[in-house]
Amino acid sequence: MIQSALDSSDYLAGDDLVDLADAGVVALAASLREQAPSDADFARAAFEWVRDRVAHSLDVQDARVTVTATEVLVERVGLCFAKSHLLVALLRSEGIPAGFCYQRLRAGDSFVLHGLVAVYLDGDWHRQDPRGNRAGVAADFSLTGERLAFAVDPGVGELDYPDVLVRPDTGVVAALHASSDALELCRSGLPSTLGEGN
Repeated sequence: MIQSALDSSDYLAGDDLVDLADAGVVALAASLREQAPSDADFARAAFEWVRDRVAHSLDVQDARVTVTATEVLVERVGLCFAKSHLLVALLRSEGIPAGFCYQRLRAGDSFVLHGLVAVYLDGDWHRQDPRGNRAGVAADFSLTGERLAFAVDPGVGELDYPDVLVRPDTGVVAALHASSDALELCRSGLPSTLGEGN
């Protein structure tokens, strides 16, 4: 069950990561909105753009670290967290409340966080996963049932964090800022729980 004390103004705000006033972000959002005038259609278009046109760092073995929405848009590459920053910026720039959600997934003998986006439409939050599809991983936009890249297995300690955060997790952001190699970060430096490094 997704939890949030919704104050829509909080979930529409920009900041140094969700830099929704950036000219490139504004232009892309406006272009997508022109092709998809309803909020639901625009949210789908923005999701699909980020999912399909921004490569996931691991999938393409690209070591560049991107953090802000603008960096992700310019470089067209990022980890799930960074891709989420861009998607939230696009949604908020067009007046659609959006926030950040996380999963805790098993990775070998340990755990890592996985970043998602929640969009507020039709009176409820809907989680979306713009990570990017590949063999064995298929996520799609949906307002009628989650179609995420990964289903958690509580039996092995995995979990869905229920909260929709206004800002990205501080531990995740700190890990991204501290790294100069996204691939190495995935091998040994990703946070395993929310708030890690606070």
